[in-house]
Formats: sequence, structure tokens, C-alpha cells
Amino acid sequence: MSGKVSMPSKIFGTVLSHGLRGRMLTKGELQTLAESRDIEELVTRTKNTVYLDALAKLTKPYTAEKVEGALREYLVNMHAKMVTIAGGSTILDAYFVKYITMNLKLVLKGKALGKTYEELLPKINLRAEELVGRRDLVVKALVAKDLDEAVASLAGSEFGEDAAKAVAAYKEKRDVRLFDIFLDHALYHALDRALATDAQSQDVKKLVSTDIDSYNVLAVLRGKFWGLSQQDITDLIVTTTPKVTRESIQKMINTEKLSEAMGELNNTVYRDIVPQNAVNDIDAIMQLEAGFESVAHKRVVSSFRAVFTVAIMLSALKLMMIEVKNLAAIAAGVEQKVPAETIMSRLARLE
Repeated sequence: MSGKVSMPSKIFGTVLSHGLRGRMLTKGELQTLAESRDIEELVTRTKNTVYLDALAKLTKPYTAEKVEGALREYLVNMHAKMVTIAGGSTILDAYFVKYITMNLKLVLKGKALGKTYEELLPKINLRAEELVGRRDLVVKALVAKDLDEAVASLAGSEFGEDAAKAVAAYKEKRDVRLFDIFLDHALYHALDRALATDAQSQDVKKLVSTDIDSYNVLAVLRGKFWGLSQQDITDLIVTTTPKVTRESIQKMINTEKLSEAMGELNNTVYRDIVPQNAVNDIDAIMQLEAGFESVAHKRVVSSFRAVFTVAIMLSALKLMMIEVKNLAAIAAGVEQKVPAETIMSRLARLE
């Protein structure tokens, strides 16, 4: 598939993207949702927004999990629509892998924690897999009797090797968060390949390279935090960008302490987001991740200044991903009776 998208497609995609951005919920609207007394009230209030159709087929009793599933399905459908409009955009196709990795993480973490098929099923929305003909991939892992069988079912797919490494690391360290690091590698590997197609515009490359920098740097730091071997960490790295070169990444991997690895970023364009007052290593990683999200968000917003590019379409999808994540966080907060101010303080910025 080529990376070439026709001009009529770019025009149509741009118009749709600006429309999506214009309909994003305001801070005030999110506040109103966060102030809902219970999930039922939240669903009623959300039906007064652009998400009316997304929640229309929800059945009672409502739960935060059901709300999140319906919103994710809406996001996946919108992403699929963008892919159809931009027929030929390898980069929009590659980002679609995100939804599949999300489901596989849920399945493998669940199996690691001994959860049953019945417990896991409500958490999984297979709309993305259905759209790209990959339903069997996740279902086989889901119906497997245990973690080892689930991983064996992924052998031969683009997730097989990363899943096997994740399980080996998990058995040694006993922390399910390791699945995040290893399975994300499959997504970024897909992005890496898509970026290599010769027709990607500079606007698109700017957006994707920020994501790749963020992934590589955080993979090194998390790998160090979990005590992974230098070889394991090196294997997680996908292509490197001029902003965080292979040499910079190698220096980070070679350091003794996590703080020293982070210090290497002072020699890159990301020096401004290096945490200065972290309480401990995990706090430093979380602060840096938030910093990368802020940089990525600025890139997304500035993409809208361009005219008729795939970058605008990708940016609109990225904004939607953040909004859906925020709405899922609001639903979970409302369900757990968390105060509205606390819920709002935890949301990703959309301004």
C-alpha cells in the first residue's frame, strides 16, 4: 500500500477533522459530566452531547465499563471512517494497531491475574478487530485456558514475539505493567514501518516522531525501573529520530541509575520537560510522560494550521482519543463517587 492520499480525500478529511475538533467538549461540559450523581445521570447528560449515538444502544444497568466500551467503539468507527477517506494512508492504518494492542494487554494482564473468560469479556470491545479482519487473534487469546496458552495463540502474529518476552519478564518480576511496555513495541514497530514509506509529509513525520521519541525514552526508563537487561531494553527500541538519536538512547541504556538516564535528555530538545523535583523514580517517569503528552498535544494543535494534510486527520483522531480517555476517567470517577474536582484534576488537558 502506498502512502499517497489523493487531494479530494485530503480536502474531505480536513473538513471532517475541523468539524470533529469544533465539536470537542468544553471544560465546562466535562465539569458538568463529572458532577453527575451516578452513572445513570452521567449517561443522560452525555446523551446531550455529540456522543448521543455512541451511547444510544447501552443497556441498563449502566456501568463505567459499558460507557467506556461504547465510547471506544465510537472512536474506532471514526478512525475507520478516516482510514476509508484517506485510502492509502499507511500511517492512519498503523495507528489502528493501538486498539488491538489495548485489547491484548487487557487479555494477557487478565490471564496473568487468573481472571476467567467471563470476567474479561465485558472489558473487551472487538469492533477494531472486526473492521480489520483480526477478530480471531484476540478471541483465541481470550478463550485460552491460561497465560501460556494465550501467548502461544499469538505466535506467528506481529504480537507473538513481544508477548512471549512480556510473559518471560512477568514471570520473573511479577508485575503486570510489563505487558504495557512489550506490547506497545508492536504498535510502534508498525508506526516505524509506516513512517518509512516515502510519501509521508513533514507534518505527519513531526507528529509521529514525537510519539516515537516518547515511546523510546519511556521504554528505556521503565525497563531500567523494572531491572530489565540492557539487551531486553535495546530490543524494545524502534527507529530513532534526529531529536533523540540512537546514540542518546544508547547512552541512556548504559547509565547505572535511572536519574542519570533521564539526565541524558538535557542534551536533547526535550530538556524543558525533564522533571526537576520528582519524589522518586516512578514519579519522575510519570512527570516525564505528562511532559511528552504536553509536547505531543502542542504538535497536534499546531497541525490544524496546515491545509489539507493527513496530519490534520491524524490530529483530529488524537484529540478524540484524549477526549474518550477523559470521558472514561469521568465515568469511572462518578461510579466510584470521587469528587468532581478530583476527577477534573486527573484529566488530560484539551485546551
